[in-house]
Amino acid sequence: MTDYLAAIPLLAIERLRCPKCQTRLALAHILPGPTGFELRAFDCARCDYVEKIAIASDPAKSGDVAWLVGELQSPT
Repeated sequence: MTDYLAAIPLLAIERLRCPKCQTRLALAHILPGPTGFELRAFDCARCDYVEKIAIASDPAKSGDVAWLVGELQSPT
């Protein structure tokens, strides 16, 4: 077995299922959410169900990277 992420087949990554009809949901759009989060909307093609999930943003790609170089120290 290899340790490379690229070796994982895409079919091994499961998508969300619709709670009503169990069809796989498709990512419809990504919107900015509260600070540090983005809102992702997933749509069901069969029954038009919409699932919205708040996902934590990557701090290295956001404007909130100042905390990484701040004066945070471990507790004493």
